Amino acid sequence: MQPAQQRALLIGAMPALFVLIWSTGFIVARYGMPHAPPLKFLAWRFALSALCFVLWVRVSGAAWPQGRAQWRHLAVTGVLMHAGYLGGVWAAVRLGIGAGTVALIVGLQPVLTAVWISRTGSLSERVSARQWIGLALGFTGLLLVVGHRLGSGEVTVANLGLALFALLCITAGTLYQKQHVARCDVRTASAVQLLAALAVTLPLALLEPAPVQWHPQLLGAMAWSVVVLTLGGSSLLYLLIQRGAATAVTSLLYLVPPCTALMAWLLFGESLSLSVLVGLALTAAGVAWWFVRREATHEWGDLCRRVHKVSRRACSVDVSRGAEPRPVGDLHGGIRIESPSALDTPQAHRCNDPQSQRPSAARPTGLGPAPSTVDRDTFQRGYLS
Repeated sequence: MQPAQQRALLIGAMPALFVLIWSTGFIVARYGMPHAPPLKFLAWRFALSALCFVLWVRVSGAAWPQGRAQWRHLAVTGVLMHAGYLGGVWAAVRLGIGAGTVALIVGLQPVLTAVWISRTGSLSERVSARQWIGLALGFTGLLLVVGHRLGSGEVTVANLGLALFALLCITAGTLYQKQHVARCDVRTASAVQLLAALAVTLPLALLEPAPVQWHPQLLGAMAWSVVVLTLGGSSLLYLLIQRGAATAVTSLLYLVPPCTALMAWLLFGESLSLSVLVGLALTAAGVAWWFVRREATHEWGDLCRRVHKVSRRACSVDVSRGAEPRPVGDLHGGIRIESPSALDTPQAHRCNDPQSQRPSAARPTGLGPAPSTVDRDTFQRGYLS
């Protein structure tokens, strides 16, 4: 296989690889649970991940947020979207809920966010009949899965409450970020958010009586969480945003709960009955029915054309929307990839840019905002799962 063809395959595999990495976040929680209490594990993870991001920012020269307000807003989102969300997920898994079940519950976050914004926003953001059908499908699937797990004793009031707490935290964090957080570099934003999450998690972790057992299994889970989920996931996110395919990736994210359930079945023997499979399929179909729009179709077409062009050593892509292509840099060996829009490059989202200090519009994911708005809000919480 020629090097250009290998590069083309790599580009084409990026979205699916990103989704696969995200799905492992729930598996890692189950894998590391026997050897560490949840908050102590997360405190270590936040500390090591924040250190990695600080070093990355130092090497890359990315701009830090300017002004106390932006630091405060990022800190609030960090507490909600990392400490609250991940703390709830890990504590629920610690109390016996399955990785696939908790992934399904928190996977409804985009729908809840869109419903809230549509009910409190303008008339143009109201929920359509099509979207209500998707919402009904999603919650029907959730009820099927949770009902089956309740009957088997896996889901209890305690672990279900923690999973719902995680869902509320990630929903509130997303809404707060849409309303208050200005556009900024994803690396500096992640560093600030992780430091804020560490500041909240560490004191609570010290109250946990169980010690950390530095077992090889725990070390593997920690290394995967920091290196693969945090650094690998964020790097893939950065590349995908630059290439304008993140809305297409958003449509794939609705396969995360089924993917997680399948991995949990293979690794931990979690049951996959017919009702669970039907529930997972209904939930994935319902959320996809809500969100999958023409934007994702256009971006998949653009991405496929780029893969074809790269394999033929072309230097530009055919932009289906008629916009002038804008280069976003070289990718491996001098093959230039171009994007129909300037999306979330470090230069485009400096926190000290006066034009970026206005909070991003509070619009629901998938209901028509520009891809750059959707991408950052959707993924900045997800790739650290």
